[in-house]
Amino acid sequence: MTTLIKNPQILNKVQQEIKSVVGKKGTVVEDDIHKLPYFKAVVKETLRMFPPAPLLVPKLTTKASIVDGYEIEPDTVVYVNVWAIGRDPDFWENPNEFLPERFLNSNVDFKGQDFGSGRRVCPGMALGIAEVEVVLANLLYSFDWDLPAGMVEDDVDLDCLPGAVTH
Repeated sequence: MTTLIKNPQILNKVQQEIKSVVGKKGTVVEDDIHKLPYFKAVVKETLRMFPPAPLLVPKLTTKASIVDGYEIEPDTVVYVNVWAIGRDPDFWENPNEFLPERFLNSNVDFKGQDFGSGRRVCPGMALGIAEVEVVLANLLYSFDWDLPAGMVEDDVDLDCLPGAVTH
């Protein structure tokens, strides 16, 4: 919500999309979410910039490998830095800007990176994303969000503190 409040034009656009789809029903339900492409792009962009767990569960290598010229010995603990992947300027244009449009009409596949991948992907990924989407869509549908009196967008600090979780 902080990122949306800092970007009122994006906040307004996503609220208008939700209100145009939901109408006067009073509640956003799961069946509405697939009709909200801009909203889904906002969720993806938020997870790209602010992964809830910036480091995935550590993995232990089973054999020697070379990755990007780095030799990795067997029995090495390896962490995947999802935060750095989401901010990589070699992959993301303007990686530090909140641009949900990058996920619209795009071949960019950014599904569930925060939830791991492969055989050990989080089994609750689909449920977790679905719950977040429904709750967030209802908050955006039901309330008008704004900065406190006297505060401007530039006063909002989105810098993250380093650690095992983003805060």
